[in-house]
Amino acid sequence: MESRNKTRISEFLLLGFSEEQGIKPLIFGLFLSMYLVTVFGNLLIILAVSSDPHLHTPMYFFLSNLSFVDICFTITTIPKMLWNIQSQNKAITYEGCIIQMYFFILFVCLDDFLLTVMAYDRFVAICLHYMVIMNSQLCGLLVLVSWVMSALNSLLQSLMVLRLSFCTDLEIPHFFCEINQMVRLACSDTFFNDMLFYFAAGVFGFLTLTGILYSYSKIVSSIRGISSAQGKYKAFSTCASHLSMVCLFYCTSLGVYLSSAATQSSHSSATASVMYTVVTPMLNPFIYSLRNKDIKRALERIIEMAATKGPTVLGLK
Repeated sequence: MESRNKTRISEFLLLGFSEEQGIKPLIFGLFLSMYLVTVFGNLLIILAVSSDPHLHTPMYFFLSNLSFVDICFTITTIPKMLWNIQSQNKAITYEGCIIQMYFFILFVCLDDFLLTVMAYDRFVAICLHYMVIMNSQLCGLLVLVSWVMSALNSLLQSLMVLRLSFCTDLEIPHFFCEINQMVRLACSDTFFNDMLFYFAAGVFGFLTLTGILYSYSKIVSSIRGISSAQGKYKAFSTCASHLSMVCLFYCTSLGVYLSSAATQSSHSSATASVMYTVVTPMLNPFIYSLRNKDIKRALERIIEMAATKGPTVLGLK
């Protein structure tokens, strides 16, 4: 076993979803559509925020960062899965798997941190002196700290996987290089990997969720103190979109790990992961645009500008 442990591996196999050839075109079309909607929708949010001076506020600054992270989050996993389906090849190189795992952990942590920062932003907007506290320096610092903490955690997790050795079973029962699935394939001792993973998940998950719950407990207390029903509705409406994203992100993430703990089926784990790796980033633009008049107006201006510039470019005007 010792000699086999030290064998240098070159690639893993991503098993993905169904093995049936007849259903693969359907899966390819479905994920390609979801991928395009995610990228295009979040790009529109970023374009709307950057092009409209009325949206140059802390709330929309954090929203544009969240949209950027969601685009990167989706790009990390879906294109490789689509390529594997189209080429009928399940292989991913060892280096590619480590890189994919690093960026996946990075963007998951960033999503978590940004949702917490946005909860704090809503807390300050409703309960404290918003324009005094949420200045540009603090907003930049909060985003920077989120990136640094996420990058350090992702780097440490990836380095711990690099120290592992693998045997002959190199099949990952997933459509991307998920860290838990990779650790399960290792022949060497994974005790420190498991401890680090659960420690990081506990610390980051506990801190961020506690921050969100504390912010919303203060928000609810402040809203209850508002006398008019219209004032309560206006205050709550500013939090509704973010609260929807928080519930969607945490419920789907928790569902993935509960389902993986309850069953050993690889397909059920991969299917559950689709919810927070694909569905949640795709729904982000819809949640924030359908209920937000400012975003709607900015998107309408962009569409009008594109409609008027189109004929000009074509020489029709």
